[in-house]
Amino acid sequence: MSALAPRIRAIPSWQITLGAALLVLGFLIATQFRAEEPRVRYTTLERGPLVATALELQAGQEALKARILALNEAITTELSGGEGDATLIAQLTDEHEDARLAAGLIAVEGPGLVLQIEDADGPLPPGVGEADLRVSGRDIRTVVDQLWLAGAEAVAVNGERIVGPTAVLEIGGSILVNSAYLTPPYQVAAIGEPGLYDRLTSEPGFARFLTDRAAGAGIRLSVAEPGTVHVPAYAGSVVLRYGRPEEGA
Repeated sequence: MSALAPRIRAIPSWQITLGAALLVLGFLIATQFRAEEPRVRYTTLERGPLVATALELQAGQEALKARILALNEAITTELSGGEGDATLIAQLTDEHEDARLAAGLIAVEGPGLVLQIEDADGPLPPGVGEADLRVSGRDIRTVVDQLWLAGAEAVAVNGERIVGPTAVLEIGGSILVNSAYLTPPYQVAAIGEPGLYDRLTSEPGFARFLTDRAAGAGIRLSVAEPGTVHVPAYAGSVVLRYGRPEEGA
């Protein structure tokens, strides 16, 4: 033991430090390999199903591409057919235009009337509040609904076409129609067969409107029947976000 001690003391300290560092490094490398082995084995085992799934998806995509090409060829063949195909295309085009017309996507003009509705400007009638002196969204909805009942074919409020998705809402001091904020006076233009105003005034709902809002609250209502009334096209979106075709329709 006494002979060994001088030899140990003779070893430089840097060699001892280097040896300890190499020992620790070797231990870390061995631990890392043991940790990586299950991962490599797992990845190898999973590769087969993943490749099979990818090949299956690729085959499905190629089939869809082939189907699309076949359909495009069929459409081209039909369009380049004979007289019967041209007639069918013309018929479909007419039906498409009729559908756009019915949806309000085409501007129209014809006989009709224009109703101008304004806030009351006189003294406050007995039993009537300040808010009742202003034209409300409900007033506009009432007039529009009564025009439809009277046979109107197209209606617009201050240039905003009224169609199926149209909402008439009261927000603050203005009325929102489609996506446009409207301010008074409100002009409701309607197109219909001659006698539209006579049919409108005979509607019970419009008679109540005249009694309650015009005579009762002082809302001002004037009517004009020009030779031609212009109703612009609907400029909003016609995409349904929540509706779907009825099953079996």
